[in-house]
Amino acid sequence: MTTLKRTLDETARRTIAARTETLFRASGALREGHFTLKSGRHSDAYLEKFQVLQDPNATSELCAFFAGLHTRRDGTASVDLVAGPTTGGVILAFETGRQLGTRAIFAEEVATDAGPRREFRRGFTITPGEKVLLVDDILTTGGSLLAMIPAVEALGGEIVECCVLVDRSGGLATLTSPMTGRVYPLRPLWRLELPTYEPGPDTCPRCAVGEPAVKPGSSGTGMSPA
Repeated sequence: MTTLKRTLDETARRTIAARTETLFRASGALREGHFTLKSGRHSDAYLEKFQVLQDPNATSELCAFFAGLHTRRDGTASVDLVAGPTTGGVILAFETGRQLGTRAIFAEEVATDAGPRREFRRGFTITPGEKVLLVDDILTTGGSLLAMIPAVEALGGEIVECCVLVDRSGGLATLTSPMTGRVYPLRPLWRLELPTYEPGPDTCPRCAVGEPAVKPGSSGTGMSPA
């Protein structure tokens, strides 16, 4: 495992971003076409994270970037545990924790009368004062990590940083705790600008040329007509 400086210079950031992009492209995780996103907006590119996460070698290499940022000079971890949200965050948390030599846990989405929220279940605990590294795969609005923050804070955990593989928010997402108002640092390996459009020939270039849109799914090829 390579130990990286917490504050990376521009060359190191570009190197990591380029390698992350290479792994996503090589696995077919970055797809080009005409897609209808969960928001209803259209995009001409889509990230299917599990195409890269299904490769243990690629996943291990990506998690090594996370782990290296939180390894002291003497080789020990600077955090006490790693946590991620279901589903992709489970894989990333456990591999990052393995490389750091720490515990790794995940938070699940559960339905409540007040709406869905994230909870640590299955006997997972955080001791008050433990330093926690949050990890996730693709950040668009930051919703998954935002939902995790109260779950960690409620148990007394101290969030050190939030790391994601790809930030495709255009720099708009911020991780502000809804409980305390604290803003937590966000570190992506790769920032990807993917413009989105309102559907329709007047707003979406691919709609304008009559190209059918597909909706990324969770079964089969992951694509279905929109």
